[in-house]
Amino acid sequence: MRRDYARRVKDYNGMNQLAIDIKPPRSVSDVYMNVKLDVTNLMKYLDKRKKKGDHITFFHAITTAVGKTIYNRPYLNRFVQNRHLFDHKYVDISFVAKIAFEDKAEELMIIVRIDKDDNIDSISQKIYDKVHGIRDSKKKVEKKGANNIIDVLGHQPNFVRVPVIGLLKWMDKKGILPRSIAQDNLYYSSMILSNLGSLHSGAIFHNITDFGNASSLATIGEVRDEEVIINGKKEVRKLCEFGINLDERIADGYYFVKSLHTLQYILDNPELLEGPADEKIEVE
Repeated sequence: MRRDYARRVKDYNGMNQLAIDIKPPRSVSDVYMNVKLDVTNLMKYLDKRKKKGDHITFFHAITTAVGKTIYNRPYLNRFVQNRHLFDHKYVDISFVAKIAFEDKAEELMIIVRIDKDDNIDSISQKIYDKVHGIRDSKKKVEKKGANNIIDVLGHQPNFVRVPVIGLLKWMDKKGILPRSIAQDNLYYSSMILSNLGSLHSGAIFHNITDFGNASSLATIGEVRDEEVIINGKKEVRKLCEFGINLDERIADGYYFVKSLHTLQYILDNPELLEGPADEKIEVE
């Protein structure tokens, strides 16, 4: 597999290249951004959908909003590998799902591809199918791709595992990693999402890795009622912490901040989630 998942970017400026050369590892190039997203309108929207019998969750909606944001802010879908800048060919959101809600339950990596014509309904169905597919207690979970390889490799002795991991990291850097290892590998995605709100936790900052091509990792905190000042008046709004680590080499701070404004605009106008993922959204 020679980077058939990406296209080389050649029209970026010298500052980008120097930033890549000065800090070649992704793990030392990440920046941290934390915001409290106002999800008041989104929660009202989800409540209306629930009353209609639609089983759309908060995580489904946030995943859809993130996907639409990436389509509107395409630099977010870039990554650096082997000192070169690339565009992902697809918008893939990855996350980890536990087979059961138990401390010792296994975790599986899941990737959901967001196509241009997807919307909240189709994305919700994609997530539901994948998650409930692994939680179906009536059948044994069939592990594929990276999930299966992790199981096999992780149980090998040091003298086998360590050199193999070194070889895989070198192949990853050169873009020749076998497709089977990239399949269902959350580190091969546009963004890694973690829904900590379901555990009644706030958002945290989680490191991004040099392996793979995911340039961002975001965590979603619990939705809480908080008092805010709007136009000089106190008002109780539903807020949600959103913590994200981003590879600073793919874009500048202005681009990242405007991307967060785009995400907030979508959440303020949740009906936009019903449109196609690549729908153009103009935010001042």
